[in-house]
Amino acid sequence: MVRCWKHSEAALEEPQRMQCDPTSSSRVPHKVLWLSLAVMLLIVIIALGVTAHLGLQHRTQSSMQVFRIPDHTSDLISQSTVIDKNNNVVTYSVTSHVNHSSTVIFDLRHGLVCYKPDNQDSCFLRRMESWDFENMQSQLNESEQLVRQVWVVGNQTEKHTEFLGVMPGSRVEASSLQEPLQSLCEQASVYWTRKSEGPGKQRLIYFCIDICFPSNICVSVCFYYLPE
Repeated sequence: MVRCWKHSEAALEEPQRMQCDPTSSSRVPHKVLWLSLAVMLLIVIIALGVTAHLGLQHRTQSSMQVFRIPDHTSDLISQSTVIDKNNNVVTYSVTSHVNHSSTVIFDLRHGLVCYKPDNQDSCFLRRMESWDFENMQSQLNESEQLVRQVWVVGNQTEKHTEFLGVMPGSRVEASSLQEPLQSLCEQASVYWTRKSEGPGKQRLIYFCIDICFPSNICVSVCFYYLPE
């Protein structure tokens, strides 16, 4: 708002004229300018935040990959079992039709299960549970063959899925393991895992192993990293 005033009518020798205060006219535009700049800056910050969030969400979703051994494009599972009665060890080798394979060792003597995908430089450990001991002990006691090749039709078995989370800071040296786990993992990184309810939508599952037992039960064991 501009403030203006008249000179007194007593000064008849000068024509009447209006005078304005220049300082009062500059105050309002400055305030409007700073307010506009603040609003624009806030809009830019909000836009950058939304863009970063959407970009992170897109990258996370695009990284959700599942490598399944064997590949589910075939219902037929090729699986061989090696039974070592002297050392209380049962070894499974599972192979898909595209030659992706995995080794799973149940070491009853040390109470450990070890998973080693042949296409990855990693081994994953977990503690055996009572069901593992019972199932493996029955194979050791009942099997007369030391090596058995099995072809399993997936739709003729009972299936369920187990999730194992890779524990942060759980890496161990392969040299600290006992045989046969040491030989299996000597060139690999070894991590402890634990059973979990399953990964959230933002967690990466990077492979699953399908393994079938003589009880006509097939288990998909899927691995993912637990949060820090």
